[in-house]
Amino acid sequence: MKIGLKSFNSEQAAAIRIVSAWLVLLPLSLQNLRQLRWRETKYLIIAGFIGSFIPAFLFTKAQTYIDSALAGMLNSLTPVFTLVVGMLFFRARATGLQIAGVFIGLIGAIGLISAGQELSFQNINFYALLVIFATVCYAININVVKTYLTHLPGITITSLSFFFIGPVALIIFLLTDFQPAFKAEEWLIPFGALVVLGIIGTAFAMILMNSLIRYTSAVLASSVTYIIPVFAILWGFLDHEEVTLMHGGFIMLVLMGVYLSTRRKRGLKN
Repeated sequence: MKIGLKSFNSEQAAAIRIVSAWLVLLPLSLQNLRQLRWRETKYLIIAGFIGSFIPAFLFTKAQTYIDSALAGMLNSLTPVFTLVVGMLFFRARATGLQIAGVFIGLIGAIGLISAGQELSFQNINFYALLVIFATVCYAININVVKTYLTHLPGITITSLSFFFIGPVALIIFLLTDFQPAFKAEEWLIPFGALVVLGIIGTAFAMILMNSLIRYTSAVLASSVTYIIPVFAILWGFLDHEEVTLMHGGFIMLVLMGVYLSTRRKRGLKN
């Protein structure tokens, strides 16, 4: 995303990401349309827009104002919100330990948002809140897929959900003033970065995630985001972003919260 934003604005970058994923999945989408039943359509549309489309635009917008490391750290809140959404709207049960994990994770997130400054309304990085809203979208999507779509293979869920959002992303891109971006020097590298992000970081990653959701609980599936902060911090160091010990302390709180919120007693379903 950060490389892509060197030539394209946030809306164009998100649109290129989604369109790239849509095009690479299109042959599978057309093949799987024969299996599509009407009652599944609304859930696939929700999965597409809530699980991929909206977060893509939220992340690229946030990335124009916050570091990659911070975005990756906050992304680890996905399991916490998966548990919260499941409890509130999908009748999921939780232990006291899991609920404690939710609060610990939120304390860590608040610390990351304020970047270690004195917590006040003025010090809150509101663009970091876009990342948190994106993790809420991921949480909703995971619960929807787990509740209504696990009878479908992960590759079918992914290809059909992108079948609905791809044309919308293309229209958004065409409505932007994209010509200056392609006239800029070395536009090909940012464009290629966004295409790779769309194919590998979106299409392929969503196939793996939707396949994982099918065979495990929603919260446990979302816990794969454990590893994201590690790579986010590494990329931040490589890109000369400021990552302090204060950030490290707060990310440990987030990970502790995620760990506790994904713990469950034997036989307890999330």
